[in-house]
Amino acid sequence: MKGLLLLLLSLSLQSSFAVHPPLFGSCSGSITRSHDGPFADNLSNLMSLLLREAPSIGFAIGSAGGGETRAYGLAMCRGDVASSSCTACIHEANDRVLRHCPRDGKAAVWLDRCLVRYADRKFFGEIDRGRRIYVASDGNAPEGSSAIGVAAGELMERLSEKAYLTPLMFATGEMDAGGAGSLFGLVQCSRDLSGGDCKRCLGSAIADLRSFFRGGEEEEWLVEVVL
Repeated sequence: MKGLLLLLLSLSLQSSFAVHPPLFGSCSGSITRSHDGPFADNLSNLMSLLLREAPSIGFAIGSAGGGETRAYGLAMCRGDVASSSCTACIHEANDRVLRHCPRDGKAAVWLDRCLVRYADRKFFGEIDRGRRIYVASDGNAPEGSSAIGVAAGELMERLSEKAYLTPLMFATGEMDAGGAGSLFGLVQCSRDLSGGDCKRCLGSAIADLRSFFRGGEEEEWLVEVVL
């Protein structure tokens, strides 16, 4: 049995749309922007700012412009991604956001290595508890999923306790799941959240993760829960 990866990411997002290979993306917003209007100009300046600041530390928030056309944005890379890969991923995410959401005031896209999000209002430090995005693997659940669920919950609880206390709000680890092989876990919070909000959000995601571990070969094997 190969190792199984569990990934929990604590983020604040809007409604999702199905895109591939991105893990997910969303488009919404109270305004409709034009390609050459003030908001578009501010967004372009904002993305340049995020590209300059995010790769060196893996995270950046910022805004550009003023008044009703002010743009707010966030860029975050996975905690184990190198600066060069972070830069490339943010570039790709920005391109996908603009392609899939060409006229929206709010958008976000999550790739394997990074997240890029922008909006026409300030959203920093907020948790959207009303949204859940679940990404499952293409394979079936392994035998003994219930027992694995117990081990997975223990692993993710341990990583959560570590992540919310660290500056990067990021932790990885593994656990022996007996006959099922090894469990590998990764948790990460957006660094605009407080440590307490990070812990609460990860706790909610872990509770959801536990509920998905049920026996039966016909069930999909959950690998990611994103808030």
